[in-house]
Amino acid sequence: MRAPVPKNEAKRLKVLWQYDVLDTVPEEIFDDLTDLAAHICEAPIALISLVDEDRQWFKSALGVTLRETSRDISFCAHAILNNDLLIVPDATQDERFKHNPLVRSDPKIRLYAGAPLLTPDGYALGTLCVMDNVPRTLRSEQQQALLVLARHVMTQLELRRHARELAAARKHTHQTQKKLRQAQAEIARLRQQVARLKPKARPAKARLTRSRR
Repeated sequence: MRAPVPKNEAKRLKVLWQYDVLDTVPEEIFDDLTDLAAHICEAPIALISLVDEDRQWFKSALGVTLRETSRDISFCAHAILNNDLLIVPDATQDERFKHNPLVRSDPKIRLYAGAPLLTPDGYALGTLCVMDNVPRTLRSEQQQALLVLARHVMTQLELRRHARELAAARKHTHQTQKKLRQAQAEIARLRQQVARLKPKARPAKARLTRSRR
């Protein structure tokens, strides 16, 4: 069952694209966070998933080789509909997921727990999620830890975006300064041309004075 589209979907996607993170290379800090989530939740699979228009893409993936899946079969597309943790103890018993190919075949998801990645303005870009192939749930301390780690993922995405914007601003400043120097050089060149074209002033004729007798 495909997840409903969030009411703010157009704006949500615009915000997601502003982070410019889709299809980027793996980064150690994100891999560390998925590894920690898997360890705390005792889960064989952990993902940082970003839900794009027609797909979910994994910034970090532990326990699977997939880098993305169709949004149609995405558990995380359901998780971004709310601001709280989504826990599915047994996907085979859930009407939304029991016919999902990720449940019926590898990786044979049973437990799913996803914490939304919320921007400062409240847009859910994706999730930090853990999965297991046996039915169970998470203990309360594991649930809390997953929410905390999701906030850390979002902090890193914010830092990444700010660093990119700062680099772009510095590049723009450099280009502006270069253009300013070029304009100043052009003005100086034009002044020299004007100076060469300006007619030279003629020397004043000496006045002849007659002595009075």
